[in-house]
Amino acid sequence: MKHRGELYLFLGALTFSVNGIVSTVVLEHMSAFRLAQIRAISAFLILTLFALLFRRELLKFQRRDISLALAYGIIGFALVNVGYFLGIERGLPLGLVLVLEFTAPIWIALWIKYVRKGFVAKDMWFAIVLSLLGLLLVTKIWDGFTFDLLGLVGALGSAFALTGYFLIGEKFGADRHPMGSTIIGLGVAGAFWAIVLPIWNFPTAIFTTKMDIHGYLAGHLFPGWLLLLWVVVMGTIVPYLFVISGLRLLSASKSSVIGMLEPVLAGIFAWIWLNQSWDSIQLVGAAIVLIGIYLADRSKAVATSN
Repeated sequence: MKHRGELYLFLGALTFSVNGIVSTVVLEHMSAFRLAQIRAISAFLILTLFALLFRRELLKFQRRDISLALAYGIIGFALVNVGYFLGIERGLPLGLVLVLEFTAPIWIALWIKYVRKGFVAKDMWFAIVLSLLGLLLVTKIWDGFTFDLLGLVGALGSAFALTGYFLIGEKFGADRHPMGSTIIGLGVAGAFWAIVLPIWNFPTAIFTTKMDIHGYLAGHLFPGWLLLLWVVVMGTIVPYLFVISGLRLLSASKSSVIGMLEPVLAGIFAWIWLNQSWDSIQLVGAAIVLIGIYLADRSKAVATSN
């Protein structure tokens, strides 16, 4: 398939965006740090069990990969999630959190150009700026803005962590199966959270807490364990496998720009599920994001190094 990498990244953005609705509901009942913890540990255990039963070769690991694996898991899995969740938990508009997080393509392009001394085409710079402009219009971050220093730090930290995720993942997953990379990343992230937040203090009451996911199912209550299972499987395992698969076929800079589809798709789901209609400004913004992604995909940016 000619555009297989783009398809994988689209499916990753799609599943991540759907998960945003469920995660927002869960965060009404537990902290961002605990959600990031159970997300990483549970996903790791599920994938490891699958690998032990059917694909043991996915668990092969060499000593020389330890430092890269630690950086990949802590930065790319643990810190990305907690920064995103923290911004939401602190009451920042979801649009602002997403715009700050998706400044990552800028930092990636700057890293490639000034640290790696690689080539970044002019088309890529234009595509990044155009996509960010579109995101600003889609999310309308000026509407209902609430200043919270910790939330802003978390959201911006998520952007830097996402930068690391794409740059490290591009190298770490180059000769490794996507599921193997995901297992290692989640395993490191899970170990990190187990040290930071002792498991024996986990708020187990969340599993039986009844939650309302609003929208078309408003008034219908679902147990916490079911929504957490969704976050783990459809909001973690599935999208990460798609994104890592896309990273194997496309550059980090191009992949990060295509990832900007996530806020647009999240807005579409909010439109459908929560009946939050878009105005003309947001529709124009969505069109601009799509144009920016199209230009990024056509650009000749190559993440080369000396």
